[in-house]
Amino acid sequence: MADRITVTLHELVAELDLYADDYLQRHHGISFNLFETLAVLVEKAPIDITGLARCLRITKAAVSKRLPHLISDGWISASPGQGRQIILAPSEQTITLVRDAGGEIEAHFAAMLTDPRVTAAPGAVSPTTLNNQLSALTDIVIEKGQRA
Repeated sequence: MADRITVTLHELVAELDLYADDYLQRHHGISFNLFETLAVLVEKAPIDITGLARCLRITKAAVSKRLPHLISDGWISASPGQGRQIILAPSEQTITLVRDAGGEIEAHFAAMLTDPRVTAAPGAVSPTTLNNQLSALTDIVIEKGQRA
């Protein structure tokens, strides 16, 4: 573990991603990368390619490249929007997967927060408080970044 919170948070997120990827591969046969795409789509739908790319922090070209496979595998549907816009929506299969697998992963992460190494640590906070603090920090970083 690092002495700097920025490095520690990065390490934590990387390990959570690896854990989620392994879990999703073993239990649902999908990667965390695919799950993240589908979860964002479920949360933000209907959404266009530009919006999805922004949410995933990738290029529009990267999203466009994935579309044929996502559509042929039955994860999403695409329909024309205004002008050249393409509107994306999740299938029922996607909604079910995101609900079920997402709930399972969330339960695993929540259980990790009840480990005595976390709860007995000096200054320990509840999972809800921690989530609220991390959400507030995310908002602050976004706000600061918009002024940079």
